[in-house]
Amino acid sequence: MTYDQKIASELDFWRFKTLQKPSLFNKVTTKVQQKINSYIPDKVHNAITAAIKQMVKAVLFGSAFTTSKPLTDLTMMHREALVKQKIDNYKKTGAAEGGITGAGGFLMSLADFPILLGIKMKMLFDIAAVYGYDVKDYRERLYILHIFQLAFSSKEESQLVFQKMQDWDDKAHQLPTNIDEFDWLTFQQQYRDYIDLAKLAQMLPFVGAAVGAVANYKLIEKLGKTAIMSYRMRYFSIQSIVLSHEPTQNYKLKTGD
Repeated sequence: MTYDQKIASELDFWRFKTLQKPSLFNKVTTKVQQKINSYIPDKVHNAITAAIKQMVKAVLFGSAFTTSKPLTDLTMMHREALVKQKIDNYKKTGAAEGGITGAGGFLMSLADFPILLGIKMKMLFDIAAVYGYDVKDYRERLYILHIFQLAFSSKEESQLVFQKMQDWDDKAHQLPTNIDEFDWLTFQQQYRDYIDLAKLAQMLPFVGAAVGAVANYKLIEKLGKTAIMSYRMRYFSIQSIVLSHEPTQNYKLKTGD
């Protein structure tokens, strides 16, 4: 079995799991989460929402995440070996940060939200560069935000995002050029609701450090896997365009294969 065949099989399984109907557990979890959210003070919700909003703006308009240059002339196998190495490094960084802020109690745990968000976004920019994509391109940043949504949204919302991401390069010229057209309100609400259940225990005394470390590790791991599958999806989509001899003037195969 070739490497392409191996990752194509893994992609098919991931796609199947992503498009499955929400399970009873998913539905119950959503209701429990909504109930828990109703008990959280508004000032906590507002602080998290404000942090996410600022990070979204930084991703789209700032320069803090544009340091990595896209890699060229690498095989897909080589790219993914580098990507997995980066994800492992970011998981360790996130776990260490979560342990420190979790040990600091309530106020330090609040600070963890924007810090962790920054770690995740930096990882996605690095992953994009390894796969050969230039994050200076607005459309690539938009794709990164979609990866983020796909990883940290409810089952129903993630399926809507998945549909938008299919054949991305084939319809990139149709993407909005005005960031106001991006539904970042849904983006931040979905992310906040997703991580609340996993991260609230980090604010508890005595167990906060351990919970923070494990939660951050798992959240970054999930995002890393979602990113890999998302770029595999583009890889095979572009290959299909090339093999079918369709016009590809606006798109270039960036895998090096």
